[in-house]
Amino acid sequence: MKKALYSRVFETPRLESAYQPVSERLQHYNEFRLPFSLEAIEDQSGRCMSCGIPFCHNAGCPLGNPISETNSLVYEGRMQEACELLHAYCNFPEITGRICPALCECSCVHNIYGDPVTIRQLEFEIVERGWREGWIKPQIPLRLTGKRVAIIGSGPAGLAAAQQLARLGHSVVVYEKSDAPGGIMRYGIPDFKLEKHIIDRRIGQLVSEGVKFEFGVTVGEDVSAKYLKSKFDALLLAGGAMEPRDVSVSGRELSGIFFAMDYLTALNIAIKSSRSDMSIGRLSIDAKGKRVVILGGGDTGADCLGAALRQGAISVVQLEIMPKPPENYNPATPWPRWSQILRNGTSHKEGGERKWSVSTKRFIGNGGKVTGVETVDVEWRDGKPIEISGTEQNIKADLVLLALGFVHPKHDSLLGTLGVELDTRGNVKVDPVTRMTSINGIFAAGDMQSGASLIVRAINSGRESAKGIDKYLMT
Repeated sequence: MKKALYSRVFETPRLESAYQPVSERLQHYNEFRLPFSLEAIEDQSGRCMSCGIPFCHNAGCPLGNPISETNSLVYEGRMQEACELLHAYCNFPEITGRICPALCECSCVHNIYGDPVTIRQLEFEIVERGWREGWIKPQIPLRLTGKRVAIIGSGPAGLAAAQQLARLGHSVVVYEKSDAPGGIMRYGIPDFKLEKHIIDRRIGQLVSEGVKFEFGVTVGEDVSAKYLKSKFDALLLAGGAMEPRDVSVSGRELSGIFFAMDYLTALNIAIKSSRSDMSIGRLSIDAKGKRVVILGGGDTGADCLGAALRQGAISVVQLEIMPKPPENYNPATPWPRWSQILRNGTSHKEGGERKWSVSTKRFIGNGGKVTGVETVDVEWRDGKPIEISGTEQNIKADLVLLALGFVHPKHDSLLGTLGVELDTRGNVKVDPVTRMTSINGIFAAGDMQSGASLIVRAINSGRESAKGIDKYLMT
């Protein structure tokens, strides 16, 4: 054991993740988090020692990551073993270590009276060390089962299921409508949060393990569901919840109003084809020189904020209809639950303005183009927003981005042809244990069956679906 005494670990303060200065990172679209030193990694992992009951993994992490055991290995200098243990529960810790909101840290015992362990940063450090040292290798199955599985969608749920099934010896083909794998991770998350070579690095491992990919294929149009059912022993629907939530107010038809995901996708496509950090060519949706208003205060809205600032927006205002949450403690969500408190992401620290308890009344325009957003303050009574008379305001806007989340998967020809049963929210209904839909041999995973959620839950859903598919195929 590298360090024998744990008696002083509670005296070690939490070390926050470090980033490039705002003035520097706004000049590029690359990731800007700075790594910890090896000494800092070991010291921070030591804060996890002497924990009686690790609520972080049994109440916080949807994947059930054995966080205390992993950090114990790091503290003892056994980083490779920590990397192996981490991968036993999470297929893509380099992704969750970057963009997971870290539910585990809310459930950390330290969080009762102080600052939680930097679990997400440690996960990031472990897996990146694993890639550098060559510890992460393809896991080739010892034998093939002869069973074939088609997976529709290459987001986190589809990729996690594909990897698990391939390692069990099944032949897996992933169908993706875009030109590259990753789903929302590739085209919905900006490079400054997740550079795409990180995804490509992991895809290389999946390909080496036997997973095959078909890109530019829209199942239900380019390939029929009937064909897939005849050629494969099982199908997994993992296409995500891609039907965006809209707003029904006067002026919605004006030009210059876009869904946030269309904006972020356009940016990611432009960056993909660029030759330098900021010279990204012509954009179909560009915030440069514009006054930007973002409707929606969640992570997607924050991503739009960071992107607009990098593009050179004159001003950015992010509006949220919900009230501003408490800054430190919310009695409505006590430990070890995910606490509903104010969280300022890296983009919020780069600029822009946030407004809370604000409702959009209408969009204002001139010549068919949006020029502003008329808002009114609200107060919440019995769970409903009530307008406050006399608080109307006009916010100038040349570009409006709707970051209001998603309602359910697209009810397209695929779901219609398959005839799978939907739940009351419009998501694909599955058996909670087997993850099978109402149609024998057809399964669903991720946001397509749960509604829009977190990447860590999508990975877990993909892994659980793989278990159900394997049992179905081998029974």
